[in-house]
Amino acid sequence: MLEDEPEEADTYFQLAWTKGKTLEINLAAEQTRLANLAKLKAETEQRELERRRALTEEQNLLLKEQDSAAESAGHKKTERAGQGREKSLPTQHTVMRGETLPQIAGQAEIYNDPALWPLLYRANRDQIRDPGHIRAGQVLRIPRNVGREEIAEARRYGQEKPLH
Repeated sequence: MLEDEPEEADTYFQLAWTKGKTLEINLAAEQTRLANLAKLKAETEQRELERRRALTEEQNLLLKEQDSAAESAGHKKTERAGQGREKSLPTQHTVMRGETLPQIAGQAEIYNDPALWPLLYRANRDQIRDPGHIRAGQVLRIPRNVGREEIAEARRYGQEKPLH
């Protein structure tokens, strides 16, 4: 600024000072917003973790109840009998026209439970893009070495998101 323009220099200074204050206020508001977002995300993750923990505990209780009921009824199978049964079950299935993953999972020689279709989908993701659309002639792998937790999770998912 020139020495003979003090009023313009004052106006320019006031504009720059006002702009600086506005930027400070905006920065503080953005920092507050980001802090609130982080807090909300942490709370959401904590609730989801607690929900999963409760669901796992509930599933474990149900499995224990089923085991104790089977034991009391005398239906507990020996390891040897279970191994022989696993060997006789198919490890592959050729899709027939009109079949869906829940229909295949519901077959007695597969899983005898349509809600376990996610197990078939996970094992065959390399050839199935959309679990709602499978093609006749596809040869699907049938996983047999799945644990109780995987079965419980697949059943929960299959019931929450049924395929038509």
